[in-house]
Amino acid sequence: MSTVEESGTKVAQKLLTGSRMIVEALKEEKVEVIFGYPGGAVLNIYDALYDGGIPHLLTRHEQGAIHAAEGYARVTGRPGVVIATSGPGATNIVTGLADAMIDSLPLVVITGQVNSQVLGSDAFQEAPILGISMPITKHNFQVQDVKELPRIFKEAFHIASTGRPGPVLIDIPKDITATSGIYDYSKDVHLPGYKLQTEPDPQAVKKVAQALKKAEKPVILAGAGVLHSKATNELKELVAKTTIPVANTLLGLGSFPADHPLFLGMAGMHGTYTANMALYQADLIINIGARFDDRLTGNLEEFAKFAKVVHFDIDPSEIGKNVPTDYPVIGDAAKSLQLLLKELPETADTSSWLEQLLQSKEDYPLWYVEDGETFKPQKLVELVHELTKGEAIVTTDVGQHQMWAAQFHGFQKPDRWVTSGGLGTMGFGLPAAIGAQVAEPPSTVVAVLGDAGFQMTLQELAVLKEYKLPVKVVLVNNQSMGMVRQWQQLFYKERYSESLLPNQPDYVKLSDAFGIKAAVVENEAEFRTAFAAALATDEPYLLDCRVTQKENVYPMIAPGKGIQQMEGVKP
Repeated sequence: MSTVEESGTKVAQKLLTGSRMIVEALKEEKVEVIFGYPGGAVLNIYDALYDGGIPHLLTRHEQGAIHAAEGYARVTGRPGVVIATSGPGATNIVTGLADAMIDSLPLVVITGQVNSQVLGSDAFQEAPILGISMPITKHNFQVQDVKELPRIFKEAFHIASTGRPGPVLIDIPKDITATSGIYDYSKDVHLPGYKLQTEPDPQAVKKVAQALKKAEKPVILAGAGVLHSKATNELKELVAKTTIPVANTLLGLGSFPADHPLFLGMAGMHGTYTANMALYQADLIINIGARFDDRLTGNLEEFAKFAKVVHFDIDPSEIGKNVPTDYPVIGDAAKSLQLLLKELPETADTSSWLEQLLQSKEDYPLWYVEDGETFKPQKLVELVHELTKGEAIVTTDVGQHQMWAAQFHGFQKPDRWVTSGGLGTMGFGLPAAIGAQVAEPPSTVVAVLGDAGFQMTLQELAVLKEYKLPVKVVLVNNQSMGMVRQWQQLFYKERYSESLLPNQPDYVKLSDAFGIKAAVVENEAEFRTAFAAALATDEPYLLDCRVTQKENVYPMIAPGKGIQQMEGVKP
């Protein structure tokens, strides 16, 4: 190691290979764990990791690695780090990149690439991951010179974790990782084209305060932006001072306590009647960190017909993208709410509005009908909440079980809910649970999975056993792709085309093959006993829960319908 004078300051510099630079950069960024899978193009990196001092978790597929990194990022708020090799290793992480991009999860993904000399020659395991990933990453790099590595890594972590979080990919030709150069990680990030607007405009916030003063039917729509900015306390203070009721988006669950009297539930396609009607009838919608996506709004022509719209968001591109906005506030959600709290005026009398909504909550609760014969999946979710006292981190795949978990679990705290919201990725839940458990070893992590999605990434059971991760897998087994089957029942005249899965593996024997305890559950009593046994052990556990096969998720907004046109609001 040598030192040089730079701008009057002595800076430590080291002569390192590219692979050693990568390890040093990850240490500088205080990376706790890497999720990855080795291959030819990243052999030099893995050799440096061998004694590099950073824990590495070997998943059984690259898709498992990136979903695990997403779970880690969702729980901690810090970038999840992934390594994959070139070619199929890189293309196997594409779904995870798209998933993280749409759900705003910070990732730094390192892909190996063929040697610089053969780039573009269709070399063995060459894939143009830079072009493939460009539209589904917040930014991507391809390293051209070893001396660029420190700057690129520093910029990658900065871009991934600031502003609206997202995935950043670094593609590194193999020869770069073997070449030596001067390593200097002391330089500040300088990105003239990367503008962050975290501080809200005070005048814009004052206009929101004035709008609040006039509103007689206000409602807050709290999205994942509240969680990303750690603004849950500010949100609760705003509600305490204004008595404005709150609806959550799917990804915003946990940003406001589910047992709060002014919590209306989740809004959207499978949201509560009260939350959706509040958004439909409101004269002021205060959107904090939500995207106004189609699953939330339903038919846009019917959405917010009577309301002025406030939109707090750190990403200017979201303002007015789907819903016209009357009062935009660009900036960090926590800072914006802190400023709004200082500006709060005397608000209008909203007592009749609140009375209407509270009565609606009583008249139109979420529901399901016990038949005395089968195990209702909604009851299953309620039992998970009851037996974990609502403290567990819950991960899901996508489909009916995801919606039942969102509806019936009742999240009280932030960062307990890990699901694939925007992309809707089956196979997400098990590897995401791995990342969540690594992020918080003392916490109980429950992976609520559908039988179809579970079969997409079940090889990651090996990771639970190998790394002694006590994840509890609760399989909501209805022998079908439940949501596909439900749509075929309701909209395709019960023509169940390729959505039923009557030929199921023996999940107990399967788990046993991975060295994981498991049991079959067919009713509430069996679940209580088996789940208590699962929670009592510090080992992973799988419960194959045989639930009502043709249960549907209600309420529901049918395709093309407005948010107020729900089906199944009552039994």
